[in-house]
Amino acid sequence: VNQVANLALVSSACDIVSTAYASTKESHPYIRSVCDAAEKGVKSVTEATASCVQPVLTTLEPHVAAASEYASKGLDKLGEKLPLLQKPVEQILSDTKELVSLRATDVKDAVSS
Repeated sequence: VNQVANLALVSSACDIVSTAYASTKESHPYIRSVCDAAEKGVKSVTEATASCVQPVLTTLEPHVAAASEYASKGLDKLGEKLPLLQKPVEQILSDTKELVSLRATDVKDAVSS
């Protein structure tokens, strides 16, 4: 999970969503109260569940470690094959706009000639 969260694409997307969420909460008082209640509910459920789940996690720890190792290797290979994952959302959008603009110019030039 940490490795996925540290990918530039995922990290920047999370930052964008987090900023939008915070901005929406600040701009709309009714939404803020609903979000605050939901956040408190999630926190309560998480805290209550953590104590119950801990013994199970301790038992499954070797299996989780093996799965984590396997997933990490898979993510490394995926990162090699998809360099896009190493770029933040803003750069991907900028690169895409530039590519579309270049292609549009090429089409315009081809049609003109």
